[in-house]
Amino acid sequence: MNNKTLKVSKKLYAVTLWVHPEGRVVGSLFLREQSPDYSGTELPLEALNRCQSFLVFKVDDPDELRFYNIKSVIRVELKSNDSELSAGTEPMQCHLHMMDGSLIHGKIFESLPPDRARLLDYLNREEENFIKVHIESGLIYLINKSYINHVHVTGIGDTEDDV
Repeated sequence: MNNKTLKVSKKLYAVTLWVHPEGRVVGSLFLREQSPDYSGTELPLEALNRCQSFLVFKVDDPDELRFYNIKSVIRVELKSNDSELSAGTEPMQCHLHMMDGSLIHGKIFESLPPDRARLLDYLNREEENFIKVHIESGLIYLINKSYINHVHVTGIGDTEDDV
């Protein structure tokens, strides 16, 4: 049997990892050229949420390959692509208080079913360990929910229906 038939074609995608306890690591994720779920390239959020235990990461300096425990990845920073925003999706403004004391202000643009359209529903998705938050600086943070201490939402919670 030829090993090339078992190979999954991947490409590098430049990001910055924030890893506990190491800190900031600049490099690239390996993404599938064809997503298993739809036509097109796999997205970083898909790769993170699909990851079982260890994330393969190519570090820029020093030039090396590392395998990071996915539970130690606090967040992943990447450049925003406005085409990723769902048309007509109402953004959910939020403030995430992280376990390390940092505060992240951003918006979540997620197309959710009407019966599960609250921020709490998005945060409680069991099948996803990372959430996508758009930051004003034009970056996207893919945040590991395990490192979120609490989320504060402005203008929500005025009625019990909002929660």
